[in-house]
Amino acid sequence: MNHGQQSGEAKHDDDAALTEFLASLMDYTPTIPDDLVEHYLAKSGFQCPDVRLIRLVAVATQKFVADVASDALQHCKARPAPVVKDKKQQKDKRLILTMEDLSKALREYGVNVKHPEYFADSPSTGMDPAARDE
Repeated sequence: MNHGQQSGEAKHDDDAALTEFLASLMDYTPTIPDDLVEHYLAKSGFQCPDVRLIRLVAVATQKFVADVASDALQHCKARPAPVVKDKKQQKDKRLILTMEDLSKALREYGVNVKHPEYFADSPSTGMDPAARDE
């Protein structure tokens, strides 16, 4: 076989895989609804009647959101844990995801987030003021 035949077969395999993938999108229901994706695509000036393309954008968006959430969780876990004096709170090892964690994760993807100073980024936010001092 010469080089031209090999690249032609590879292109045929790629085309077949793409066709199969696009067909599978018709049976897939993404987490992000088609109407929502269509709305934001239309808002940005893009309109497409092909449902497969709408779902492809939804799947890509879902992956992006999952990756950012995973990275934000890693930033949250890397943060030093606050010192807790209460034994009841020591047993509760829930993580608190902050805007700082989310901002760091988004920055890795080229998205810079600016948020007002009044956002609640402290684990003690929402607690009874008397409990904060303990």
